[in-house]
Amino acid sequence: MSLPANTSDVPELPADLLFGTATAAYQVEGGVHEGGRGPSIWDTYCRTPGKVARGESGDVACDHYHRYGEDTALLAELGVDLYRFSVAWPRVQPTGRGKPNAEGLAFYDRLVDSVLGAGVEPVLTLYHWDLPQALEDEGGWRVRDTAYRFAEYASIVADRLGDRVNRWITLNEPFCTAFVGHAVGRHAPGTQEGRPALAVAHHLLLAHGMATGELRAAAAGEVGITLNPDHLVPATGSEADLAAVERARTLHNRVWLDPLFTGAYPDNEKEVWGPLADGSYRRDGDLDIIGQPLDFLGVNYYRPIMLRDAPHTEPDPAARTAVDIGTEQVAFEGVRHTTMGWPVVPQTFADLLVDLDRRYPGLPPILITENGSAEDDRPDASGRVRDTGRIEYLRDHLAALGRAIEAGVDVRGYFVWSLLDNFEWAFGYDRRFGLVRVDYELLERHPKDSFHWYRDFLTGHRARRMRGEPGRGTAAS
Repeated sequence: MSLPANTSDVPELPADLLFGTATAAYQVEGGVHEGGRGPSIWDTYCRTPGKVARGESGDVACDHYHRYGEDTALLAELGVDLYRFSVAWPRVQPTGRGKPNAEGLAFYDRLVDSVLGAGVEPVLTLYHWDLPQALEDEGGWRVRDTAYRFAEYASIVADRLGDRVNRWITLNEPFCTAFVGHAVGRHAPGTQEGRPALAVAHHLLLAHGMATGELRAAAAGEVGITLNPDHLVPATGSEADLAAVERARTLHNRVWLDPLFTGAYPDNEKEVWGPLADGSYRRDGDLDIIGQPLDFLGVNYYRPIMLRDAPHTEPDPAARTAVDIGTEQVAFEGVRHTTMGWPVVPQTFADLLVDLDRRYPGLPPILITENGSAEDDRPDASGRVRDTGRIEYLRDHLAALGRAIEAGVDVRGYFVWSLLDNFEWAFGYDRRFGLVRVDYELLERHPKDSFHWYRDFLTGHRARRMRGEPGRGTAAS
């Protein structure tokens, strides 16, 4: 097959760099009423009129619950080292507490064995946004008890799968749970809150720390967390716009990274949130739990954000939502945008990684746990998807990753989002990120040109590894 962007355009990356692809439970599994699974907040959100495009849901999604064997065969064909997936908490504990659901655990037994049988290492994410609805009814992440429930759930999964899974991610993008879900309202549970959203952020971090302790006690292997730190650019060089970026840096990045890696909360909380940042949901000793050493940091990256100073939406500081911090996004001019409306500026990927490395000395090794693009993936008359835009996106971001590594950033792995087209949250099914096209009526899988491009890239990378070419930590690296 002739592909539009040659893999030789990508500079050679360290031979020991691992490559994979990723999915998430609610986006691909389907089977929401099967195997004893309980309802999640996303099941509820999807049934709320006006929340999800065209009233779509993850009820069927890609039917991965039944077709996982087809999908692990695709992993084998692709030739990845790693496969990142998530476990659905309500499939393991239908109400988020108590005795585990045997059928749910058995499904993940089968999935993990199938991934291993494909010659691929599983990387397990414990939480990719599908909180059991029963816990939401009790306050959800706004209340401290949910962190304890999450630790119990982590222990159950580790006891069952820890003999075969060696890499564990506690949370995926807590920013989206806390602020997109509880302040913007564009994700489940779909609320617009102030102080409660900040409590959600803290309790997510606490849950991460408690789960990390459970995974360590189970000797489950390497443990990390996946964040989506943003590369933030001021619209102008004015003092007001620079200050706006600093406020946004706390909202997007520091609220997570500082407690995890400096042992402190951001020092400008009061400036960012005013009376909302009263810390009433915190207790002595929480930072010690949150800041336990990690084996890696997962980083999801897609696009930069340009900001300028702007008036608050709500004049009363006590009545504001947690995202009403006096900033406004500005469009990037003169660059391509994906179908998500996101600007494609690959160098900012390297800039972000170098910035993280400089701001947080002693940061653990990084895994790029998501990177990819949504494109207008229309098959031609032969059924072939010539997704040139995605290939160029991946090529250019891999090149930027190489520049970050050359600058000294310790990156150990890279995952393309996503293996499959899938349910893209509030956008429903019209945003396609997959290397594989899914026909949502027939549920058939059709590898796109990007799948073949990535496979060819991995073939060349693996050949270098087999020849013993240098990775990091060698004289020639």
